[in-house]
Amino acid sequence: MNRLTSAAFAVTGALFLVYPAVRPSGDDAVAMAGDAWIWGHLAAMFGFILLGLAALGLHQVLSDRLSLRAAAVTWAGAGLTLPYYGAEDFGLSVIARRSLRDQAPALMELAEEFRLGPVAATMFVAGLALLAVGTIMLAVAVWRSGTVSRWSGTGLALGFALFIPQFFGPYPLRVAHGALILAGGLWLAAALWRAPAVQRARQTT
Repeated sequence: MNRLTSAAFAVTGALFLVYPAVRPSGDDAVAMAGDAWIWGHLAAMFGFILLGLAALGLHQVLSDRLSLRAAAVTWAGAGLTLPYYGAEDFGLSVIARRSLRDQAPALMELAEEFRLGPVAATMFVAGLALLAVGTIMLAVAVWRSGTVSRWSGTGLALGFALFIPQFFGPYPLRVAHGALILAGGLWLAAALWRAPAVQRARQTT
């Protein structure tokens, strides 16, 4: 279980770097109509799903109440976030392509109407906030465990705590944020990968 969970955290981190690295830096019709827009957002969506699975795997490793609650909060956050990302990915892509095909720039106003819609925006913000809380809870559970390196959950928690603020920064900052989540995912993955050896060493002493 440690190895599978370790791999899940590592791939999660990689997907959240692929997301800003592949996604076009612009938010105009040309950017949204391209395949890179779709593949970049798909990476993020798979990243959210895999984060939930990794959180559940971490609970199986730690077997405590806090990690179980953290997994539940993380799942809830991913569930609230994914519909927005799906519409952002596929819906805005269709609008952008129609806008370019019909030479109708006014159609792109629909993109902002969706993004700023009260229900969609509230679900999106609430979902990302829950993901931040869930990963912070995971970091605390790791800290308390005594079986996994204490600080190893902090990088991932910091990355998701900064997920909402990074949207307001320049695009290079968004790529740097993806690199932060990758580093956090790899840090926790490495700690979990080593955990079985650490546990065996303790049992023989």
